[in-house]
Amino acid sequence: MAKKAKTQFVCHTCGYISPKYLGRCPNCGQWNTLVEEKIEDKPTRHSRVSLSGQKSRPEKLSAVQSRKEPRLATEMDELNRVLGGGVVPGSLVLIGGDPGIGKSTLLLQVSQQLSKLQGDVLYVSGEESAEQIKMRAERLENGGSDFYIYAETDMGAVRDAIESIKPDYVIIDSIQTMIQPELTSVAGSVSQVRETTAELMQIAKTNQIAIFIVGHVTKEGSLAGPRMLEHMVDTVLYFEGDRHHTFRILRAVKNRFGSTNEIGIFDMSEKGLVEVTNPSQAFLEERLEGATGSAIVVSMEGTRPILAEVQALISPSVFGNAKRTATGLDYNRVSLIMAVLEKRAGLLLQNQDAYLKAAGGVKLDEPAIDLAIAVSIASSYKDKGTSPEECFIGEIGLTGEIRRVNRIEQRVNEARKLGFKKIYIPVNNLQGWQPPTDVAVVGVTTISEALRLIFQQ
Repeated sequence: MAKKAKTQFVCHTCGYISPKYLGRCPNCGQWNTLVEEKIEDKPTRHSRVSLSGQKSRPEKLSAVQSRKEPRLATEMDELNRVLGGGVVPGSLVLIGGDPGIGKSTLLLQVSQQLSKLQGDVLYVSGEESAEQIKMRAERLENGGSDFYIYAETDMGAVRDAIESIKPDYVIIDSIQTMIQPELTSVAGSVSQVRETTAELMQIAKTNQIAIFIVGHVTKEGSLAGPRMLEHMVDTVLYFEGDRHHTFRILRAVKNRFGSTNEIGIFDMSEKGLVEVTNPSQAFLEERLEGATGSAIVVSMEGTRPILAEVQALISPSVFGNAKRTATGLDYNRVSLIMAVLEKRAGLLLQNQDAYLKAAGGVKLDEPAIDLAIAVSIASSYKDKGTSPEECFIGEIGLTGEIRRVNRIEQRVNEARKLGFKKIYIPVNNLQGWQPPTDVAVVGVTTISEALRLIFQQ
């Protein structure tokens, strides 16, 4: 009689293991995240060994020779910004994004630039053939690029190719297609993704090879596979964008070599991704002068100030329950600000439908955008436009106060560079620095005071 295969259920969010199926993971509390896996005999684990055969060994911290690894800057300044200054040798970078958003296009362009600047690049594709990649490269006018293409999903064969070529950079597209031969589970399962990433991490760290990994995302927008995948890598980048807009945003959510929450902005064209060097101007170029329900805010994305337009449309509700819609803004934040406006500023919004969006496809989620949201709502409700030379920065509290925000000097200077003449900020942010003399910086204490000054009532 054949021996029955043993199975277990593994949570692909947190890695919790259960002998039987559970609808809800008892560890992380997520529903329907446990998937069935066969229990294999674990392969024997060895210590870290480099491709040259040298093993790592314990040593005292005082005896470790510190060295500053030079970063290699690509020709894309936006990518260098997100990575913290350039590609770090020995780093493991995970890039996730929706299907068709441009992940492979970005890495194909990066491969061409790295091979031209310095070192060998190995592009491993588990989703496309070498001919398909060649066709895309010719469309991007990179058909003559001198880097290696390897269409393979077997991790053992990939390691042999790395030992043979000894590249400086490796691209894995994508991690969900790679398989470990000794594991019997299917490609993309929790165990396959975990073990494959662990081997890639070992290769990167012991041989100083920078490795980029492409990761799929779920319908909720998070990276597919075990949650520990994001903990294992050095850098996690999300490639975001709206299918109806050509702008693409590369956002860092984890970076051991630089600042998190940095963003790089690209424009998708027929010949690939083109950097947007002045995103503030790009997001504001289609703004209508004198339109109601519009307000400009200076949002900080990591260390970078970006001007964006917040739009609101307030109209009387036809039905009993007022409708609330937010695009590019947090729905709960919008509801909170509308409640504060009704309670503290006397705007009767309970019988008004509200539609808000961040124009241009950008997503805004920091507290400093509160004042701009409130001004756009009040502008549409009163049917009075704001001045095209004014912008608004500040967080709103539940008692109606305008609270201090960070990096106020950078925000004001960015607005000043784009020609804004009056900037409303929290009154407490006026302390400790000298505002520019050619810009009127107005400090406000409460939301009612701000609306009175803006609309002259």
